Amino acid sequence: MSTDIERPLLAEIRHGFDALRGNWLWFVILGVALIVLGTVALGSVVIASLAAAVAIGVLLIMGGIGEAVGAVWCRGWSGFFLHLLSGVLSIVVGLLFVRAPGGALAALTLLIACFLMVGGIFKIVAALSFRFAAWGWSLAGGIIDLVLGVMIWQEWPESALWVIGLFLGINFIFRGVHWIALGLAVKSLPRLPAN
Repeated sequence: MSTDIERPLLAEIRHGFDALRGNWLWFVILGVALIVLGTVALGSVVIASLAAAVAIGVLLIMGGIGEAVGAVWCRGWSGFFLHLLSGVLSIVVGLLFVRAPGGALAALTLLIACFLMVGGIFKIVAALSFRFAAWGWSLAGGIIDLVLGVMIWQEWPESALWVIGLFLGINFIFRGVHWIALGLAVKSLPRLPAN
């Protein structure tokens, strides 16, 4: 027996399920498009890496312009110079990314290698120190991160041409599989009874 408070909540949940169920095909289409894009990226990792560097540069430029305009708009604020400087710095770095995507890839790849190595070491130490539930998975993940970081670092700067494109391609494929699975799961949701 539902109360008067539960009825609007159930109606909202039913409406949300119906909206998701009605759009399941779009989730599947998005998943297929991401898998295709990921496959293309894996087929040409150098081009995908360069495109990623240029896209990051464009986003930095747009964000820097927005931050600089926002700082000028609120110039009476005490953080004016800090935000203006941050916006200008974002614009300059974005222009460097667009002008020299190869150098940007080298820097990003080295940053990824360092991130993987340091993160892997922290995961290994935490797993061995605390022995929390399922600590073996964390230890394995830390070892994999450390090995990947060292491999990328040893091949640097040549690895700059393929690492980011490879990571993007794999990420797009897995995200595509996720969206397809979500769309098919939403399609098979049972219909909630109307009260």
